[in-house]
Amino acid sequence: MEEVMIGTIIYNEDKSLAVKLNKEYLDFFSEKKIEIVPSSEIEKADFVVVIGGDGTLLRASKKIIKKKDIDVFAVNAGALGFLTEIQMSEFEPTFENYLLGKRKIEERGLLQVYFKEEKIDVLNEIVISKEKASSKILNICVSTEKSTICSYKADGLIVATPTGSTAYSLSAGGPIVMPGIKAIVLTPLAPHNLTTRPIILSGDEKLILSLNKNQKGCIIIDGEIEKEILGEEEISIGYSEKKIRLVLPEGRDYYGILRDKLKWGDNLC
Repeated sequence: MEEVMIGTIIYNEDKSLAVKLNKEYLDFFSEKKIEIVPSSEIEKADFVVVIGGDGTLLRASKKIIKKKDIDVFAVNAGALGFLTEIQMSEFEPTFENYLLGKRKIEERGLLQVYFKEEKIDVLNEIVISKEKASSKILNICVSTEKSTICSYKADGLIVATPTGSTAYSLSAGGPIVMPGIKAIVLTPLAPHNLTTRPIILSGDEKLILSLNKNQKGCIIIDGEIEKEILGEEEISIGYSEKKIRLVLPEGRDYYGILRDKLKWGDNLC
């Protein structure tokens, strides 16, 4: 008896286009005799379709990593769609190629944050920032297991993955890092010293971050999870063993994505 392929769909229920596509894809999979289970049963699935924008994929990533080596079709039904690279017109041919074994997979590394006895996997970035706009600047000490990297005097600090290097970090003046590189990007937010520039570290480093005594700040993870941090409390950050496996459309070119989505190198004048 032929084994039935199983998938699941995660979509942005607040976007009418995503709701419409979800219904269309359910019909498509029904015709293909592919079983679709609720996202709460993602452990049973061979693949997942995410429909929405980049924020939808970031939120979905917390569910996706529960199943090792699951393939992700990220369909853009949002605005920018930098991570959700499959356009609506590309989904069916991309999936047909997938069934034929013509699969182009790109793995995206995640960071893992350890704070207050809780471990959280991060696709884009961790932001350590002031508690509120009127708060004094923070003193953020960043060390490895062997030495001190820097004590940042700034409004905050972004610790980003290569995937996150094109998000908040880029807006704050950080570099673009190719997604296949195992690296960590440190980008200060409004540093007091203008010579304090972003830096790219090896992904093999284990980082320890802390604030000065009597300071208070907040940690924001992938723009969603927010936690308070007090002076001298430590945050440990390193690479996670988990990855996100993105299925890419045929002809996909990362440099083309940069030019198309970010207008990279365009003459804007």
